[in-house]
Amino acid sequence: MTDQTLQIAGRTLGQGHPAFLIAEVAQAHDGSLGLAHSFVDAAADAGADAIKFQTHIAAAESTPGEPFRVPFSYVDASRYDYWRRMEFTPEHWRGLKEHAENRGLVFLSSPFSVTAVELLAGLGIAAWKVGSGEVNNPLLLDAMAATGRPVLLSSGMSGWDELAATLAALRAKGVPVALLQATTRYPTPLDSIGLNVLDEMRRRFAVPVGLSDHSATPFPALAAMARGAALVEVHVTFDRRMFGPDSPASLTFDELAFLARARDAFHTLDTHPVDKDAAAAAMAPMRALFNKSVALVAAQAKGTTLTAAMLTTKKPGHGIPAADLARCVGRRLARDMTPDRVLAWDDLEP
Repeated sequence: MTDQTLQIAGRTLGQGHPAFLIAEVAQAHDGSLGLAHSFVDAAADAGADAIKFQTHIAAAESTPGEPFRVPFSYVDASRYDYWRRMEFTPEHWRGLKEHAENRGLVFLSSPFSVTAVELLAGLGIAAWKVGSGEVNNPLLLDAMAATGRPVLLSSGMSGWDELAATLAALRAKGVPVALLQATTRYPTPLDSIGLNVLDEMRRRFAVPVGLSDHSATPFPALAAMARGAALVEVHVTFDRRMFGPDSPASLTFDELAFLARARDAFHTLDTHPVDKDAAAAAMAPMRALFNKSVALVAAQAKGTTLTAAMLTTKKPGHGIPAADLARCVGRRLARDMTPDRVLAWDDLEP
């Protein structure tokens, strides 16, 4: 069974509803719990719908041999050490979730191990976000699916066949799914965003679709919302000069606030269709001000037979309509007329 809407924490994602705007913190907190809480407040102030973290438990997801994708750390000898430094305790995560919900945000976090799934499930997380590198990890996906909560599946490293297989497996377990187009490059060049994939995902799978963006510009998110994306996820930072691998691919909170305003504006635009004929009829009083009427180029005496060269059009539009100028040619003036007022039908002889 397919459905192009999805429920997360009482909010409906999909056609006819505003795009669900997720502020992705990832590792931008750099292991600081206080900074993580600052992100919660900033995301709420900007108007996001949800804030998303990543729950890393080094011993459960990695080994000391894991290489850095990009060497950047001044304090971590290995990526394993970095994941350890990013860990929060279950109590820390509970505090972040409570803070987010108190600020009106949906709390989300991507787990990278079954242990992390169990931790987050115990907190009552509303939905699961699956990172691009975990789409082909059945152990992790099965643990998420067992909770019955919706899954937001990122597609940055997957082709159509892999996405179809993962989606089918989740659907077989009765799990609601949304798909996000993503490009695993940080930051992502605009020519690699792949907005066309949103339409193809919708056509192939009939599920809510969205964009997970790492471009560090608001343009892809704006374009995705304009194309009807059900959800948009953007990385956020207080300043792109902040330390860490995510900051160069993130939006500032001012940019996030702009996206939130755009989300609301697009929803208003999409849900208020206009009846063109009715709108035109309602504009009748304005037409008299903005339209033009037939007028003389120069003064003419009573009895003059009008030629096209004698006529022009001028405002306001309460005289002979400009569209009827040709009907005036060959008619005789019923009175002396000057060019400083428009013609009416009774200014012409029958």
